[in-house]
Amino acid sequence: MKTIYNDKHPAHAATHEFFRGRLVPAFETPARADFILQAVQGADLGPILAPVNHGLQALARVHSSRYLNFLAGAWEEWQALGGEGDAFPAVWPVRSLRHDIEPQSFAARMGLYSMDSGTPLTAGAWDAAFWGAQAALTGLDLLLAGERSAYVLTRPPGHHAGSDFFGGYCFVNNAAVAAQAALDQGLKKIAILDVDYHHGNGTQAIFYERADVFFASIHGDPQTEYPFFLGHADEAGAGAGLGFNANFPLPAGATNEQWFERLEAALARLQAYAPELLIVSLGVDTFAGDPISHFQLDQPEFTRLGERLARFGLPTLFLQEGGYATEAIGLNVLAVLQGFEQGA
Repeated sequence: MKTIYNDKHPAHAATHEFFRGRLVPAFETPARADFILQAVQGADLGPILAPVNHGLQALARVHSSRYLNFLAGAWEEWQALGGEGDAFPAVWPVRSLRHDIEPQSFAARMGLYSMDSGTPLTAGAWDAAFWGAQAALTGLDLLLAGERSAYVLTRPPGHHAGSDFFGGYCFVNNAAVAAQAALDQGLKKIAILDVDYHHGNGTQAIFYERADVFFASIHGDPQTEYPFFLGHADEAGAGAGLGFNANFPLPAGATNEQWFERLEAALARLQAYAPELLIVSLGVDTFAGDPISHFQLDQPEFTRLGERLARFGLPTLFLQEGGYATEAIGLNVLAVLQGFEQGA
């Protein structure tokens, strides 16, 4: 399996974040990708490729132009204002406040284009996120050229980013960018399976009223787990997309067999949809030792996941999302990818 590695990711290196209202050391750090890269190289999984620059157009197919313009210039604007350290949003246009007018204030626009205070905007956030999307598009190129699978090793992750907001450590939604690009290149039906501990709210929202992308997610119950306000089981899509969204929330502490029961249910829905391509938002924060998550998977279960996805029988693009037990993340990701190779 070929790996596309975003070597620009270290440019995004936050030192701290706000976690449930407290300033704590950042969980989403360059070391996450470093440990994965070491594991992939050590296992000789396959060639490691650099991303090809596909430009901004593919990102603009799923993200608003004013949002992308803001991201591209936000750090320079923050610095021009005398900002010290990373920038954090502090005010949001919640219910009854207007979203349609873009304020002149930088602080107001930070809130307009964000969903939480836990995602630091750093000097290299835009560069790392832009090249992460290019890595996803490069992986898609491999599949469209006939490869059975590809793995995109990048950070920051992407599945919490919506069409016009960042959050949950995410700035550009790599899964959505890849899915839309596949449709733009002639495919008709794409499946996205999100196995991260946290619901992929951004991905769901982008495709919620569409029938050409089926989004399925297994995740912590939003009654108690981030992102809290999306990911319930009754969210089935709307309009043309009704029936093409499926959520499988589980309570904190759910057993591994409960998790795999939900996986089978999700894959059954996707199989009935008959997609041409599978995109996997690969979060391994379902790991028993993850510091901010509450499931129980370990390396044998990650291998089992990879084997099961291989039996699904579709060209499969793996995109790296969460996983914050830094020293274990490489082995957990490798277990999924090697399981897929064995199953294939």
